[in-house]
Amino acid sequence: MKIHNPFRVALVATLGVGVGLLLIGSIQALSTILLYVGTALFLSLGLEPIVGWLEKRRLPRWAAVLVTILGVLAVFAGIILAVVPIIVDQIVQLIGQIDVIVQTSNLDDIVEQVRQWVQTNFPGINVDQAWQYVENWYTSLDVGSIGGEIGGSIIAILGTVIAGFGGAFIVLILTIYFTASTPSLKSAVYQLVPASKRPRFIDLAEQIVDSVGFYVIGQISLGVINGVLSAIFLTIIGAPFPAVLAVVAFFFSLIPLVGTLTGSTIIVLTCLIPGLGGGGGLFGLQSPTLALVAAVYYLVYMQIEAYIVSPRIMNRAVSIPGAVVVIAALAGAALGQLLGALVAIPVAASILIIYRQVIIPRQNER
Repeated sequence: MKIHNPFRVALVATLGVGVGLLLIGSIQALSTILLYVGTALFLSLGLEPIVGWLEKRRLPRWAAVLVTILGVLAVFAGIILAVVPIIVDQIVQLIGQIDVIVQTSNLDDIVEQVRQWVQTNFPGINVDQAWQYVENWYTSLDVGSIGGEIGGSIIAILGTVIAGFGGAFIVLILTIYFTASTPSLKSAVYQLVPASKRPRFIDLAEQIVDSVGFYVIGQISLGVINGVLSAIFLTIIGAPFPAVLAVVAFFFSLIPLVGTLTGSTIIVLTCLIPGLGGGGGLFGLQSPTLALVAAVYYLVYMQIEAYIVSPRIMNRAVSIPGAVVVIAALAGAALGQLLGALVAIPVAASILIIYRQVIIPRQNER
């Protein structure tokens, strides 16, 4: 019987634990970089069918990549130009209304009206005592520290926005690189597989790449259809901020399974809020009739999308059972939030391809 040295066993075990902790720490430290790389790979696979289609039209690879990237940038630039001016205009209007109220109203009169309203509706409250408590609390505040906290919050928000734009720029550069060098990257990966198994591996890999690409293109197509139809419908019925709500419909449609329902719910609730500008359009609808009409439209649209539009668009992607979609989306969201939920579906499709074409045939041969 071979006797192991206890010191050697303990040393190897300790080193193994240390290496494991080091790997976990490295992954956590590089989580942002890995997120950028994963996002860029996901987008490049989604753009690959478009690039391949352009190549079949006798465009060189670099020109096909350039046209595809410029098209994507043009779409997002159009969305930003459509939404940002509306948001800025609404903020300016809100500030103008507040300024008018402040200039035309006497603060003492407003305070007195509030005190009378509270006294009338809540007779059990000692208004004078409560108001004195508010005044004492306001007097005891350190205005300097509050200003510092507000300034720090503004700086943190600006830092987050700048970091977001920086991350988006990095993802854009990586996406362009991955899209342009997809053939060489795939060839390098294929060379790692033994020659005897290489043809089978290439076949599976190409199926997975095509499935992921068609899934991404299909999901974006569903988002575009929902966004365009929402913009037309919401403009006709006179919903508030139709361009903004159409963008909401587009982005939420990118989320599999529950995205359209969530986006539709937000739009209906927005139409339900009075005073947001409804009443225009061809029918002059007001809330809550406006919200009811929107709810009926989105209920009908979701049925058409689920049974007619989505099957036709997704017919070239891998068919995934509904339960697998739910589990994959929940697991992906837990690991990587929204991006994880989006990437989890193509990953599940890839696993299904391997399961159906590798594992099941091997089990049948036994």
